[in-house]
Amino acid sequence: MKQRLPWIVCGLFALWVLSALRPAPKPGGFELAEFGRLPILLNGRVQPFDSVARNTLLSMHGTQTVRPAPGEVSGRILSATEWMLELMSKPEQAGTRQVFRVESLELRNLLGAREGRLGQLAYNDFSEQKLQNLEQEARRIAEKDSKLRSGYEKDVLHLAESIHLYHRLRNSLRPENSEHFLEHLPDHPFKASLTTSESEEFMGELKLYKQLVPVAMSLLHKEAAGEEYNQADVQLLAAFFRRYEPLSRFAYPLIVPPLHPDVSRDDWSNIGTSLSESLRSGEVNPALDYFARMDSSFRRGRSDDFNGAVTEYRQWLQDQNLGPELKKGQRESMFNHLEPFYKSTILYVVALILGCVFWLNFSQPVRRTAFYLVVLAFVIHTSGVLFRMFLEGRPPVTNLYSSAVFVGWGAVVLGIVLERLFRDGVGVVTASTIGFVTLIIAHHLSATGDTMEMMRAVLDTNLWLATHVVVITIGYSATFLAGFLAIVYILRGVLSKGLTSETGKSLARMVYGILCFATLFSFVGTVLGGIWADQSWGRFWGWDPKENGALLIVLMNAAILHARWGGIVRDRGLMVMAVAGNIVTAWSWFGVNMLGVGLHSYGFMDKAFVWLLTFIISQLVIMGLGMLPPRFWMSFKEKRPVDSNPKLSHRGGIKPRTA
Repeated sequence: MKQRLPWIVCGLFALWVLSALRPAPKPGGFELAEFGRLPILLNGRVQPFDSVARNTLLSMHGTQTVRPAPGEVSGRILSATEWMLELMSKPEQAGTRQVFRVESLELRNLLGAREGRLGQLAYNDFSEQKLQNLEQEARRIAEKDSKLRSGYEKDVLHLAESIHLYHRLRNSLRPENSEHFLEHLPDHPFKASLTTSESEEFMGELKLYKQLVPVAMSLLHKEAAGEEYNQADVQLLAAFFRRYEPLSRFAYPLIVPPLHPDVSRDDWSNIGTSLSESLRSGEVNPALDYFARMDSSFRRGRSDDFNGAVTEYRQWLQDQNLGPELKKGQRESMFNHLEPFYKSTILYVVALILGCVFWLNFSQPVRRTAFYLVVLAFVIHTSGVLFRMFLEGRPPVTNLYSSAVFVGWGAVVLGIVLERLFRDGVGVVTASTIGFVTLIIAHHLSATGDTMEMMRAVLDTNLWLATHVVVITIGYSATFLAGFLAIVYILRGVLSKGLTSETGKSLARMVYGILCFATLFSFVGTVLGGIWADQSWGRFWGWDPKENGALLIVLMNAAILHARWGGIVRDRGLMVMAVAGNIVTAWSWFGVNMLGVGLHSYGFMDKAFVWLLTFIISQLVIMGLGMLPPRFWMSFKEKRPVDSNPKLSHRGGIKPRTA
């Protein structure tokens, strides 16, 4: 049974991973997953509704799901797609959802947030006066240097930006207050053609507007010819123009696809722009009819009508030769649903726990179970990296988020190789630790927005960029792996008796070999970066902070190897210097991007700086432990030689003979 245990455990976790392939649930019979796969354009790229919903909710709320509103009978947790559709179609219900995060105690008390670590507020909790005060405070803080803002001020800005985004999403599928807009329109014969139910829906508003479009074209001709025109038509058109023109600047995602084949495939628009332009073109985009049907059927709880509108809209997109965009939305939505990096994180944590258990009882089935789980997590991790490359059509590293994912991936590869060679649990523990930590870093970076955003213009891709980022990131991974192996050596040596002389020598050989590998890849990656910079910016080297950081990694690794070759350090010294390499690599990889200066800067992030500083302090503490004299180590303690012959032992009371 013990021999089969690793396969059984690994099989159960594999089934858990594959369970994500099950058909998505249909709350109330609505095909929300199919709606979430519909393509739109945002941040310069085609993506599904599902991605916009997840990224928006993660930025505002910190999670990708929404708990039920207080007092809601069903008590059902909403997916990101359902929450966004509810916000766009039923804003009065969405207003009860607590999706606004308030972290500052001062702001929490000001707004009356509930007690707890994070105050959660719903939109209905804000009065008009509170919203005005918040906007005024945000304007004042926005004029202040971002690096000098307090925690309260940053929280105010985040809340103000979240509410602004909330308003934009609420006006993305249909204009707000469509059920009351028609009531306040001036009298016109066209209004009499609407039924009572149509007058309360966006479908009725759109039907009335489509009747006015030909009238608008006729008015233009009459005005040009100097003929008289109906003032009632002008007043009605003016009311629609006042409604749609501001909406063209306010609605968030571009949900309306291009209508004619002679325009660019990227010429998507929001509903405000599309409706305004129809007055000039004389044609209303048919996509608006499908969205109006989805809105009306979702509001009224008619799942069959909603599902039919989604299906017909998908077919219309196919007929418009927008099949590639449709497939892009389906694939990215599938990637979101599978959540490969989240599942890899869970598996790395379980493998790490089992690896530590192995060090306590040295049970081989436990070690093999941990190893198989690391391999399974690595396979899922790899599939996530490859899937992202396929979706983006770019190399694996394009921004800070993807670099964190790839650094962890590279370290896990090397850790698996080490475990296969030495079979002592060290490879499992280090691989799972780095994999877990880097994916957690990536998760927090994803809260800033779209992780598949278009590349910055300064990072125009070419062959040299693709090879540079991959090679130098592998160098980062190897340096981190050497540093974490050194941490294992020091902590096991100082805090336990489990680090035998043989194990210590084995770890030293691992660290030395990995540092040789890291030095090679760091150096080659830096040179390739210079070649890319020469082609993109016209200079090979410019002493940019990121370039200096890459050079520091090369110099640090070279210094460690030379100290070892020259006999300046032995095993313990090698380990202490390898931990110092963690500090240099963390700063060079992550820190310089947060400085806010240089061509590679991604903006100052105070939270990231705090965590980076915490990591550096922890490494300094471990270095201090590594430099303690051997008598303070639980392993490798210096022992007095004791001979079994009492005549030759001082403890036996017999002094040795003197010449």
